[in-house]
Amino acid sequence: MLKRTRTQILQFTSIGVLNAAVDLAVLNILLLIWPTKDHLLLLLFNTISYLLCIWNSYYWNTRYTFRSQKKSNITEKGLFFAQALIALVISNLVFIAGVATLEAMTFISLPLYVQNNIAKGAAMFLSSASSFLFMKYIVFKRKK
Repeated sequence: MLKRTRTQILQFTSIGVLNAAVDLAVLNILLLIWPTKDHLLLLLFNTISYLLCIWNSYYWNTRYTFRSQKKSNITEKGLFFAQALIALVISNLVFIAGVATLEAMTFISLPLYVQNNIAKGAAMFLSSASSFLFMKYIVFKRKK
């Protein structure tokens, strides 16, 4: 079981790198086209980038990391999207809190794109960790 978990973590991490690339690329393209400090727009941009990342994650994790012997069913898909919604909330909360914290720091001045990417990195880390736990123990739980 420990070996399988270790393998799943490595597979999940590999897919996570691809997800991170999708997530960061989409967010930065949106911010390049429409630079903003507005928290509502930042939430919208983060949500768009995260949803594309989730689609990518579902596609690869169902075929690679947590593949089961049978095809996925409605319950599994519902649980996957429920965990994705929870992870999206975590991502958005951490992202906006990170942006607000970095904006409030008066002793250091970082370019806006650096602030946004630092906040996004923290959001990605925490939402990804929660996603792994949800997927391993709830969504793609092995039947005994």
